[in-house]
Amino acid sequence: MAHFLLQVAYTPEAWTAMVNDPQDRTKGIEGAIKNLGGKIERFFLSFGDYDIIGVVEMPDSVSAAAFSMAVAAGGACKTVKTTPLLTTAEGIEAMKKAAQCGYKPVQQTSRAGR
Repeated sequence: MAHFLLQVAYTPEAWTAMVNDPQDRTKGIEGAIKNLGGKIERFFLSFGDYDIIGVVEMPDSVSAAAFSMAVAAGGACKTVKTTPLLTTAEGIEAMKKAAQCGYKPVQQTSRAGR
């Protein structure tokens, strides 16, 4: 299964609701993630641009996108960012493929011939 980093920022209204009724939102989202074939690895409350940081396992990018869309459509979050993650082994495999893919970078040409 693929791993994804979720970064979420709540609206002020969502924070008001949670301050008035503190709750563990991982319990509220666990069912949706399971329904999409995924699993929660870990969630954290955080400071800064995002209020929640989490790592989930999902069967594919479409399932991860579906979850992000559902959260964004719910209205309690002002920002939802989903980032695919690679294991170290997957990263090394990607590096090896990059070295052999045949990509040629743009090169500066002489202006003399113009």
